[in-house]
Amino acid sequence: MKKTVAVLTALALGALATTVLAEPGAGRGAMMEKLKAADTNADGLISRSEAAALPRLAERFDQIDANRDGQVSFEELRAARGNHGHGGHFKRMDTDKDGKVSRAEALAAAEAAFARADANQDGFITAEELQAAHKSHRGQKN
Repeated sequence: MKKTVAVLTALALGALATTVLAEPGAGRGAMMEKLKAADTNADGLISRSEAAALPRLAERFDQIDANRDGQVSFEELRAARGNHGHGGHFKRMDTDKDGKVSRAEALAAAEAAFARADANQDGFITAEELQAAHKSHRGQKN
């Protein structure tokens, strides 16, 4: 039972790690390099035209550009990451909307994530099923 709880908790925490700009295989350093490369005029801001090089940023540009100046700063990216990543998952897990996630709510979210990943419903998740679940979650094609 403890092992099942640990696995389910790990799945729930893994779900919380989603970021605005997350791409498969892209760590923090790789993402920073992509951001720097996209900033073609090296002004420290990403314009709408520069964001076109980063499709996940481009599709959320208006949501991230908090001050509506047509530029996305690294501060706006950090804020959006916090709002989209942790805040969004927290709100979904807080099913009774009391501002707290109980153990039962966290485990229910983890169990739902496990069920979604277990494509053949055999009670086990293979590396391939997990990879497919991540791609599906991000709306990517194989």
